[in-house]
Amino acid sequence: MSSPGRRSAVTAAAGALLLAVAGCSGSSNSTDTVQIIPVADRKSPIEMSGTTVDGDKLNIATMRGKPLVMNVWGSWCGPCRTEAPALEDAYQELEGTADFVGIAFRDTRTGAKTHEKEYGITYPSLFDEGDLLLNLNGAVTSQTIPVTLILDAKGRIAGRYVGVVSKVTLTDVVKDIAKDTPA
Repeated sequence: MSSPGRRSAVTAAAGALLLAVAGCSGSSNSTDTVQIIPVADRKSPIEMSGTTVDGDKLNIATMRGKPLVMNVWGSWCGPCRTEAPALEDAYQELEGTADFVGIAFRDTRTGAKTHEKEYGITYPSLFDEGDLLLNLNGAVTSQTIPVTLILDAKGRIAGRYVGVVSKVTLTDVVKDIAKDTPA
């Protein structure tokens, strides 16, 4: 029989391990922040291609010429599920002004497809086989999802939002970035 102290220590260790493995930030709106990168400080364009959750090939270079919203999510991540309707609403509002692509991270194809169907996601999501985040120049780590990046018309990271993003915040940031970067 184990002692209460040992059970507490084991429970705490298991909880910490679960959070580390999950990689979901679990952040709330009160601490979420948007970071806008001045035009002069933006790095090289992001290069990324892969297979979507639906099995289609996608190269984000084909989406240059207007801002691109990239949202890193997982169907297992509570905050990702919370923000999914706002992202789809923003996508619908910004159609023609910006493109959207998701990145299904640490997920299964079945889980990712179910998530997209459940939340009515109509923009494509790349299925991360384990290497897509490496293309993001350190802007996203496995411990910071959900995270939303806004690339400018040239494909450079122009904005970053860690946590659950609202439709209003996202649409405002995208519109500002669209104004400051000609294609």
